[in-house]
Amino acid sequence: MKTNLNFRRVAVIGAGLTLFRRRMLETPQELAWEASKAALDEAGLDLKDIDCVVIGSAPDAFDGVHMKGEYLAHAGGVKKMVSRVFVGGATGVMVPISAWYHVASGLCEKVLAIAEEKMSPARPHPQSVFKYIWDPITEKPLNPNLIWIFAMEMHRYMHVNKISKEEIALVSVKNKRNALNNPYAQAAANLTVDDILNSEVLVWPVQRLDTSPVSDGAAAMVITSEDVARRHTDTPVWIEGVGWALDNTEWIQRDLYYPRYLEYAARMAYRMAGIENPFKEIDVIEPYDPFDYKELHHIEGLMIAKRGDAPKLLKEGVFDIDGDIPSSPSGGLLGVGNPIAAAGLMKTISIYWQLKGTAGKMQVKKPVHTGLAQAWGDLMQASTVVVMRN
Repeated sequence: MKTNLNFRRVAVIGAGLTLFRRRMLETPQELAWEASKAALDEAGLDLKDIDCVVIGSAPDAFDGVHMKGEYLAHAGGVKKMVSRVFVGGATGVMVPISAWYHVASGLCEKVLAIAEEKMSPARPHPQSVFKYIWDPITEKPLNPNLIWIFAMEMHRYMHVNKISKEEIALVSVKNKRNALNNPYAQAAANLTVDDILNSEVLVWPVQRLDTSPVSDGAAAMVITSEDVARRHTDTPVWIEGVGWALDNTEWIQRDLYYPRYLEYAARMAYRMAGIENPFKEIDVIEPYDPFDYKELHHIEGLMIAKRGDAPKLLKEGVFDIDGDIPSSPSGGLLGVGNPIAAAGLMKTISIYWQLKGTAGKMQVKKPVHTGLAQAWGDLMQASTVVVMRN
């Protein structure tokens, strides 16, 4: 089903990443520029060719700089039209979505989309930054932290669908193994299910190897109109569908076993891309996986698996790099790292490289024509989706 909305066609023609690591020595501006320069080089453009810049970054406190959009604008936005988007962990995919509507609307021809995060400087731990996100009346008196909330969501997902820890641990094993092929990865490893199950318990049922690491890093893309894309490359990758949605911020009012916010965002992107059966029409996916259970949770929210069926398909190899729908061939956040905003854009870049056929050792084994990247954040109720085709 196609919508009757009329947008200009929008393409990706370049992308760049920095290494994802803890305690990077580069400043946030230097990381943002390093990724931007790589994206411009791949696109065959200079900074002076760019009309507009879209910047994405999570809470200012991570880099210790207030008004981080303006601060990071030194990576390429000086004397240009610059905007910053922020939807928590969903920011990394909101950045290319924002760049898309800058171009699709006719406002800009060539947009540089940048996402950056340095989590290492937060003291004593990045978790301390999140103590300021809670409702001051109903939640703050309980002094919660995010791991508690994720533990409740993971437990609810396991309980409703009768899923074991062993089944969920297979996601961590797969993604960290995939990351062995990714030269930017921070946490690649050959692990077993027993390794995951024997790792330190953080808040039951969340264990250390169920989670992505603390990371610094940056990512960038060059997104253009069709006319510009055809002048600069024979292999543009088209942004065919975008979607974003926000559910109730009062997480205690939602049943945490199913990501309803993601279903809404996915339906918006699928309508735009003309996708009616995502399981049959999407070739490769990068669902957001800061925790191993979230990849399964999100695959179900994307309606690629029925509710509660994602662990069964994972066990059958459907989501392996040589499976029917390879999932997180980059290694995901679990294997590559989680500099929050940059991690979501990294997933979009992974799909771009897969569709362009330049993913190197990460390239999936089957021919791919349609791919999807997704991110998630805020108080577990925001999601962003982008569908691309070659």
